[in-house]
Amino acid sequence: MSDIEVRTLEAMKRTIAVERDGMLALEEALDESAAKVVDLLSGLNGRLACAGVGKSGHVARKIAATLASTGTPAYFVHPAEASHGDLGMISDQDAVLALSKSGETKELSDVIAYCRRFSVPLIAMTTNPDSTLARNADHLLLVPNAEEACGETRAPTTSTTLMMAYGDAVAVALIERRGFTAKDFKQFHPGGALGAALISAAELMAKGSALPLAASGTLVSEAVAEMSDKGFGCVGITNEDGTLAGIITDGDLRRHLATDLTSKPVDDIMTKDPIVAGQLQLAADVLRTMTAGERKLTQVFVCDQNGVPVGLIHMHMLLKAGLS
Repeated sequence: MSDIEVRTLEAMKRTIAVERDGMLALEEALDESAAKVVDLLSGLNGRLACAGVGKSGHVARKIAATLASTGTPAYFVHPAEASHGDLGMISDQDAVLALSKSGETKELSDVIAYCRRFSVPLIAMTTNPDSTLARNADHLLLVPNAEEACGETRAPTTSTTLMMAYGDAVAVALIERRGFTAKDFKQFHPGGALGAALISAAELMAKGSALPLAASGTLVSEAVAEMSDKGFGCVGITNEDGTLAGIITDGDLRRHLATDLTSKPVDDIMTKDPIVAGQLQLAADVLRTMTAGERKLTQVFVCDQNGVPVGLIHMHMLLKAGLS
């Protein structure tokens, strides 16, 4: 590497090290006051208004977005806009989270005054416990006054990282307090790969008359006809009680290719006790099952708790849904 590349990497590593030390300090600083904020938010009837200016404002937006997507109604209010009418967005059922490293951000003064006047719970996130913001807050999330990674300019780096992490910690604590599940999370993330990953097998699978099934003892010729008719490149073989006994795929037919293949019973060539998925299994888990190990699966049957096939998922379905 050139000298300039070496210096560049040193600066990047130094930045991460400084912020890492700040994160350790934050972990050690967490106390009962943080737990009380989670208590407040878990029982809040209204929403949490997050406010901040500059870099703290960007962090406040992110905290609001994270909380809103994980079951805690939250929104961002810009302090300057709040002074020109947006204070009306904050009801007496809401709470306010105000972020300011110094705690002396002038633009927050009207937000503070509004909270005091209408008894709206105010949560301060700041590094200064003696600041105007901290003194007027009902709850204080004190952020360690750690060294900024850019020591010369003191540009917000470590401080915003710690605020972001503090917000994430509160959000995760609320998720666990409320028992918020992947199913709940999916309601707020219906689009894209994340939404696809949270779809259950039952929502994605082909079912009913679309299922390629043949009874144990059926001739391979009849099973092939069923396979061709349904178009999934496989056929499930069922026992007398309807449970899944095995599966035959295109690959199985090629491996057993012989002049008398079609006259054989399916039991002679099927893969017994195939890997299956459960109805409540997430699509992401189904994909993981299909791609794990040396033998990659193109399709997998979905069975109920008794082992009866109720659906089928093909790899193309997962790809179409946005998983890859």
